[in-house]
Amino acid sequence: MNTRRNTGRLIGALFVAQFVGLLVGFILLLPAIGTDYLSVAAGVEAETRTAVVLLLAAGAVTFLLALVAFPVFRDYSERTALWFLTISAIWIVMQSDDSIHILSMLSLSKRYAQDPAASADAYNLLAATVRSTRVFAHYTELLVMDVWFISFYVALLAFRLVPRLLAALAVLGVVVHAIGLPIPMFIGYPIISELAYGNLVGYVLIGLWLIARGFPEGSPNAVDG
Repeated sequence: MNTRRNTGRLIGALFVAQFVGLLVGFILLLPAIGTDYLSVAAGVEAETRTAVVLLLAAGAVTFLLALVAFPVFRDYSERTALWFLTISAIWIVMQSDDSIHILSMLSLSKRYAQDPAASADAYNLLAATVRSTRVFAHYTELLVMDVWFISFYVALLAFRLVPRLLAALAVLGVVVHAIGLPIPMFIGYPIISELAYGNLVGYVLIGLWLIARGFPEGSPNAVDG
């Protein structure tokens, strides 16, 4: 049986499922997280809640992927396998935290819609504070996600589970994403939203390769340490 090959294909399928969950979730979420969310989010409650569920599901798929990859990575490096499982769990925690802030924004918008006589200035001040808190929580999550992607690609590269050129290009895509989004946010520079598509490189190259080819068969050469 081509156990390792099938495992690689399963990981590829989970990786693509993660991408679909994140993509659809972020698209559905866009109207509810803009600067005008106070007057908008209540009107798109169903879409917002669906987006939260999809993003949490993508986090669950991420952890499932790590569980499937664990025995394969452990054959090469137990520490790498444990680290990948740990960073996958952190992803879920960060997504849960982000979801709390998103639902808080939705709740504030609904309260505002139900209380038209309330002070608009007070609501706007509170809305800006709540949104700012969510923004920093979200960009912290993006940084964790980039660490996850790099960990995944570097493991695939180091263990020669995919062609090294594909893994290297995927890592480069993550670096581009990190330079464009989370890093500027933390150092006080404007984000470069066009670089957000850097992570798409890895999904296309690694995801499709794994679905088509899986992991190579053969005995691993342990590289622990």
